[in-house]
Amino acid sequence: MAEKQADCIIIGAGPAGLGAGLYAARDRFQMILLETFYPGGQIINTDRIENYPGFDNIAGADLILKMSEQVQAFGGQILTNSPAEKLSRRSDGMIEVLSGSDKYIGKVVILAPGSSYRKLGVPGEDQFRQAGAGVSYCGTCDAPFFKEKIVVSIGGGNTAVEDTLHLAKYAKKVYMVHRRQEFRATKVLVEELMGQVNRADSNLELKLDSVVTQIAGDQKVGKVILKNVKTGKTEEIACDGVFIFVGMVPNTGFLKGFVDLTEAGFIQCDPAYLRTRVPGVFVAGDCRIGAAMQLSTAVADGVNAAMWMKHYLRDPGWWNLPLSDALSPADW
Repeated sequence: MAEKQADCIIIGAGPAGLGAGLYAARDRFQMILLETFYPGGQIINTDRIENYPGFDNIAGADLILKMSEQVQAFGGQILTNSPAEKLSRRSDGMIEVLSGSDKYIGKVVILAPGSSYRKLGVPGEDQFRQAGAGVSYCGTCDAPFFKEKIVVSIGGGNTAVEDTLHLAKYAKKVYMVHRRQEFRATKVLVEELMGQVNRADSNLELKLDSVVTQIAGDQKVGKVILKNVKTGKTEEIACDGVFIFVGMVPNTGFLKGFVDLTEAGFIQCDPAYLRTRVPGVFVAGDCRIGAAMQLSTAVADGVNAAMWMKHYLRDPGWWNLPLSDALSPADW
């Protein structure tokens, strides 16, 4: 078993992990970034990003390449095909990370394994998921690409309602599909949604007690097939895009028993300093509670975690200080 030591071990080379890696490397910490497959996370599947500061338009793969090269230019190590499988904290305060036959030992670990979109699992979803084909999981990201087009949104929670309302600002017509009569979203959001639906000039139509059974088209999305769960009746809706808002699945299965997870698997932490219950272990990005699930906020999480890491390395006792007593990164 090969054993390597570092000041900081970062798990996950998505935007959060790369943001942490850049700041750790620039601060001249010895840093190892472990990635299960290859850098990028969910954003690598996005063909056009227009809401990341500094870029009018950039493909996800191109942005990740730039970020990875920047981390490596400052001496950061990015190890691909190196999934973290088990973590433990030793009696001397060091954190052990097992990856296959290799062991990595760090003073600090930043958890940034990200999350995956929960899928419907219907025919056509994977086929049209590739860049530009019409299936999306982020209304905030992709709504502008469907200006004056017809789209279908699916879901009934807070994200589904918020992103559907956002879609309605751009699309010519939005059909919102929900398998029940009642929404799981908060009351205020449902009231806003119904206010929009009930307007005389509304471009938003609800399809309740219904599920999407198929997404179809020729190279791009062209229609969806709906089924009413009460009557069994099917309906075909012509559309240009399908937005799926049925939740996220955090990539945290390997962390059970090591850090505190919510019932859904998100990592619990204090939201100000991103500390978990395990001293020396921070969390960043879409895998944590309260994450905004956006590219820029994931990068910011990674940056924050790398900056707070310095406080812990200077004084391990900082870990247990209440938030009101903790210093800011700039020591103001």
